[in-house]
Amino acid sequence: MILNVLPSCVLQARLSALDEQWQFLVNKSAEKSQKLKEANKQQNFNTGIKDFDFWLSEVEALLASEDYGKDLASVNNLLKKHQLLEADISAHEDRLKDLNGQADSLMTSNAFDTSQVKDKRDAVNARFAKIKSMAAGRRAKLNESHRLHQFFRDLDDEESWIKEKKLLVGSEDYGRDLTGVQNLRKKHKRLEAELGAHEPAIQSVLDTGKKLSDDNTIGQEEIQQRLAQFVDHWKELKDLSGARGKRLEESLEYQQFVANVEEEEAWINEKLNLVGSEDYGDTLAAVQGLLKKHEAFETDFTVHRDRVNDVCANGEDLIKKNNHHVDNISAKMAALRGKVSELERAAAQRKAKLDENSAFLQFNWKADVVESWIGEKENSLKTDDYGRDLSSVQTLLTKQETFDAGLQAFQQEGITNITALKDQLLAAKHVQSKAIEARHAALIKRWNQLLSNSTARKKKLLEAQEHFRKVEDLFLTFAKKASAFNSWFENAEEDLTDPVRCNSLEEIRALREAHEAFRSSLSSAQADFNQLAELDQQIKSYQVVSNPYTWFTMEALEETWRNLQKIIKERELELQKEQRRQEENDKLRQEFAQHANAFHQWLQETRTYLLDGSCMVEESGTLESQLEATKRKHQEIRAMRSQLKKIEDLGAAMEEALILDNKYTEHSTVGLAQQWDQLDQLGMRMQHNLEQQIQARNTTGVTEEALKEFSMMFKHFDKEKSGRLNHQEFKSCLRSLGYDLPMVEEGEPDPEFEAILDTVDPNRDGNVSLQEYMAFMISRETENVKSSEEIESAFRALSAENKPYVTKEELYQNLTKEQADYCLSHMKPYLDSKGRELPSAFDFVEFTRSLFVS
Repeated sequence: MILNVLPSCVLQARLSALDEQWQFLVNKSAEKSQKLKEANKQQNFNTGIKDFDFWLSEVEALLASEDYGKDLASVNNLLKKHQLLEADISAHEDRLKDLNGQADSLMTSNAFDTSQVKDKRDAVNARFAKIKSMAAGRRAKLNESHRLHQFFRDLDDEESWIKEKKLLVGSEDYGRDLTGVQNLRKKHKRLEAELGAHEPAIQSVLDTGKKLSDDNTIGQEEIQQRLAQFVDHWKELKDLSGARGKRLEESLEYQQFVANVEEEEAWINEKLNLVGSEDYGDTLAAVQGLLKKHEAFETDFTVHRDRVNDVCANGEDLIKKNNHHVDNISAKMAALRGKVSELERAAAQRKAKLDENSAFLQFNWKADVVESWIGEKENSLKTDDYGRDLSSVQTLLTKQETFDAGLQAFQQEGITNITALKDQLLAAKHVQSKAIEARHAALIKRWNQLLSNSTARKKKLLEAQEHFRKVEDLFLTFAKKASAFNSWFENAEEDLTDPVRCNSLEEIRALREAHEAFRSSLSSAQADFNQLAELDQQIKSYQVVSNPYTWFTMEALEETWRNLQKIIKERELELQKEQRRQEENDKLRQEFAQHANAFHQWLQETRTYLLDGSCMVEESGTLESQLEATKRKHQEIRAMRSQLKKIEDLGAAMEEALILDNKYTEHSTVGLAQQWDQLDQLGMRMQHNLEQQIQARNTTGVTEEALKEFSMMFKHFDKEKSGRLNHQEFKSCLRSLGYDLPMVEEGEPDPEFEAILDTVDPNRDGNVSLQEYMAFMISRETENVKSSEEIESAFRALSAENKPYVTKEELYQNLTKEQADYCLSHMKPYLDSKGRELPSAFDFVEFTRSLFVS
């Protein structure tokens, strides 16, 4: 009610005032919020500046340090710490960018003292730039310190190495023997090689020191002083090494001389013990062995005498070279020559005593040989073995005959020689004459007894031979008959077990006839089997061991005979089965032959029709009618593919039955398929050839009569109806058509004909097909047309006023009807410059160019 009473203007004024107050409150609130945000930003900036100042103070303190390391290890540690410090500086650079951004923001707002913010920012940036400069300077000084201390470390290492090597080259040990000297020399060679290999390292240290000195590095005076000492130490080491090498070479020569002297002295001492021995041999073999050894010793002594002279000559050379072992060399040479003289005297004495003892032992040795031989033969006669069968008895008899022959030979050699030697020694009145005579008498007595025992053994062996010969005859007879019976059985078994696999009825019939003949021969085998049984009974009556001439026994042969009867029955069943299979295969052969022969006859007739029958059409019909007849025949050829498929199925059935031949036909599925493919291709070629002739007649102006003449002439010379002419037939065909080709002898070049072959037979496969022949003849008929421009000129001459088109009337007036019809069917209407079609006008330019492009 009150609102209704108040005027509307008063209400509106109060609402406007209330709205203004609300806007004032909102603005003041936003203004205060903005100032609070700016105050917070300033507080964050001041805090960041304070923290950054504190970090800068720490870094400045670290970079102000004058500690650059006292040795290489401390320098490396300082470098690592400095690297971490530089990484920390890089990390704080992003933080400084943030502070700069905050300062820019504060200065932009104009809410605070911009000069104070700017001063703080510039101060922080200046200090940061300063510490970066200090860090770079400290890095450079640390690197310089590292180079210096690294140089001192390398110098100390090399000085230590030189000191170590000086201990080696300063040794007074030059070896006590040859091996020791050689080892020391090898070690010294390795040391010299090590010095040479180490020289680049020495030079590297010197170069480093010189560079440090030239760069005015701190400690320059110390560097130069230590370099001078280092060079002196290195030169001293090389001088000591050279001096030691020379002394080692002299020691090596001396020790080699001593080794040669000791080797010869050792050999002489060894031989002095040998020639001083009191052993002159107890047997002849021993004496002869000692004499051979003495001869070998004398030969060896001659060689060693020359070696002693060479050793002494070497000693003289060492004395002339002033070797530092001169006194020892002279003493050893004198002692060596004395040993040689002593050995010569002892060797002469021993040779004389060996010759004296050899003569007496000669007789004793020969007597021992005779006794040993007689004793061996006596032992061989003591055996009671007179053989177990004929073979062993005959072997013993052969040995006995060889034994008797040996006795006779020894009578001439051994007994006669020992008797002659005994007589020689007795005639010389040897001091052992009685012993020699007694030993000879005992040998003769044993010899006579040996001859008697040999005669008795031979007699007993002859008696045993006669007994075993009878048994042997029975063994041989059984073995021969058993072997023959077994061979017959093996052949029969091989024939009877041979797989029954025939390829025709004739073969299976022949096998059955052979089997019947075999059964007829079994009676003869039965008689042989009975004879073997009788021989077996006779052999067993002698109660002897098994037959040595065969492994067959009667029991085994009986088992063989029983197995044969079983195999014969199995063979008869297999033959009956195979005959049934061959009868089925023969029916399959006849069916295949019937279809194959009929198909082959159709192939021949069709081929003859295409190659000969079409000639009849040519004589009486046009090329178009010939083409239609050829297409119909080609369709017939394609239809006969089903008959070929049936023949192939029959052939597959024969292959599955393993039928490899067919006497009812000479044709195979592969051959018939190839002939069908050839006939199919011939039909397609003849269609293409007729189409080519029609096109040539219509486009080139070659008359149909000329084309017929070309085709007839080709088929006249194609005697084998193959659709191809060889080069000689092709040449004869060209001559018949009026080509004037020169007559050349066989083997002589014919360049004119070769040029023609380059066109029709460029790959020289030896044949010219009908298509190639017709293309060549047509090209020769139209060879006066050289280019599309000439054809265009000819058409232009037909048109009136030399226009770029020709009319229908002009074509029929100047060309044959066939040529005019062909042109009109292939020429496009002529269009003028505005694309309008002129009536009865045809574009001969486009037509001519399309002919040559195609």
